[in-house]
Order: sequence, then C-alpha cells, then structure tokens
Amino acid sequence: MRALIIRLSAIGDVVHTLPALSALHGHGWEVGWAVEPAARPLLEGHPLLAHLVPIPGARGFQVGEARAAAAALRAHGYDAALDFQGLWKSAAWARVSGSSRAIGYSRRWRREPLSAMLMHERLELPPAATHVIDENLALLRPLGIEAMGCRELALPPFAAEAEGVDRGLRHAGVAAEALVVLNPGGGWPEKLWPAESFGSLARGLRDRGLRPLVSWGPGEEPLADRVVAASGGAAARCFPTTLPGYVELARRARLVVAADTGPLHLACAIGTPVVGLFGPTDPARNGPFAAGDVALRAPSPPGAGDRFRVPSGRMAEIAVDEVLAAALRRLGLEGGPRAVAL
Repeated sequence: MRALIIRLSAIGDVVHTLPALSALHGHGWEVGWAVEPAARPLLEGHPLLAHLVPIPGARGFQVGEARAAAAALRAHGYDAALDFQGLWKSAAWARVSGSSRAIGYSRRWRREPLSAMLMHERLELPPAATHVIDENLALLRPLGIEAMGCRELALPPFAAEAEGVDRGLRHAGVAAEALVVLNPGGGWPEKLWPAESFGSLARGLRDRGLRPLVSWGPGEEPLADRVVAASGGAAARCFPTTLPGYVELARRARLVVAADTGPLHLACAIGTPVVGLFGPTDPARNGPFAAGDVALRAPSPPGAGDRFRVPSGRMAEIAVDEVLAAALRRLGLEGGPRAVAL
C-alpha cells in the first residue's frame, strides 16, 4: 500500500505533519511526500520516506516542472493521496497524483473551503482533535489508522550541517551548555514580539551566565541586528545557517525562545526545551506539547475567533519579566528573575 502526503509548506506545518508520516510507516504503508522547495531540505533523506516528490512553488512556477512533478506522482501508483493543507493547489495535486482516493478535510475545516469538491473522501474533524498534530492524525482514519496522540516528530540528523554549526559555535566562543537561541522572526507581523523586548530578555539571560544567539532567516538580518543592538551586547547575531543547519543549532541549545513560527516547531520536534510566545494564534492548537515547555499568550481582542488569522494579540503586552521567569523555570535554574531594565 502506498500513501502520498501532500503538505507543500510552510515549515511549521510540515513539522506538524511528521507524526502522520510516522503513523503511516508504522502501519505498513510506503509513504511519499509532495513538497515545495522551501521545506524540501527537511525531508530529503528522511528514513521513513520512500519517495520525495518536489513540487514547484508559486514563485518561478514553470509548466515543465509541474508536468514532471505530475508524472512523478502518477508513476508511484499511490493508493491514497492525503491533502493535509486544505488549499486548491494541494487538492489539485491530490487529484493529479492519479490516486483513486483523494482524502481531505470537509469544507468547514479547509483554508479554502470550496477546494473540498476535489476530494473523493471528506473528513469532519472529531472534537478531540484540538492540536493541529491531532487534526493531521485524524485524517488517517479513513485508512483505518487511529493515531491521535502520537507525537513522533523525529527529524534525522544532518551530519554536514552539524559540523558547520559546531565550527560556528567555536568561532563565536559559545559553549553548548550556555547556548540560548532567540528567534525574533515570524510569518506574520502580528506574531512578532518586539525586538526591544528580545534585547531585554537577552540581558537577563546574560546576567545568569547564558549566551543568547539571535537566529534569523532570509531577509531577517535587520531584525536580528535590532535585537542585538537592544541587548547592549548581551546577544550576538547567529552565523548563517541553512534550514537543516538551524535544526542542528537548536539540537545544541539549552533553550529556544520564539513566536509561533517554524523555528519554534523545529525545536519542539527535536526535543529542545522551548518558551513559545503567542498572540494571534492559539497555543492550544499550535503550541508546544512536551512536559515542561511553556507557552505565553498576549491577550486577544474581544471576539477574536477567526480560526486561521485572529487579529493582533498585542504581542508587546507579554512582559519581559514574565518571559525571563518562564525561561529560567524551563532551564531549571534557581531563583526568580531580577528586574529587567526596558
């Protein structure tokens, strides 16, 4: 039996689909994954994947690449195509795959509701599926797989990137036992905790013998520099990393502090302790799940009930002292936080 996972992007969403891969593999399915370029490095060489089918992204889309991807999907002869994304494009790839079973969520649970018409089988989510991981696992029910509650998110080691990260840490003079990764970026501006708050947090961590490094993705260098400037030298901008390189950086960290974005979820996937900062999104659905991990959420405006894009959660209202206290608690350090100058 062959199953195709269709989760094209984004990084955090791909991470949250990994338990479905583990469950399918554990039940004897040969699994392929259709993915766009940005998230592809996370899945290349994954030991549980039999096939990885590159799908062209929206930028630079070329008809020839799309035809090649469609031919590759059909060549594998999938028995079921699972649309975890709920978009027109993901639904279209499910049908293009040639599988006789295109399985996806019903209209109510899709980002683009009318795309449900392309599904052969439509699933209503059970009330118990409160976390996005369990929403994904529920989609396996039409295949006879009951896996809600599974949290097997293992990512393989990236050996080449690990060597580069170790060199970067040695050059920066940062020992792993003192490393705290601060990630100020995020997919939506409304998700961002202020750079000045990250800087103040870095000072509090530095005062306790820790070494904050500010991680960044493409185009986020100015934001990282603002955090470093606000820290008064307590934090340093991290050396450049690829996506697998960030995974290896997070493996070596004692703690990661980040908003609801890919770097937070990657840290959760590999078991690094985290403090997650939430505003527009609900940590009950998207947040960390390991015992001891902390999710802090800013107050949301009254009536903010949109499932996918709640209005701004006023991220600046999450106090630095509150985040520092959560970080020290997660690190198991004794004593409460000192006053932190803003």
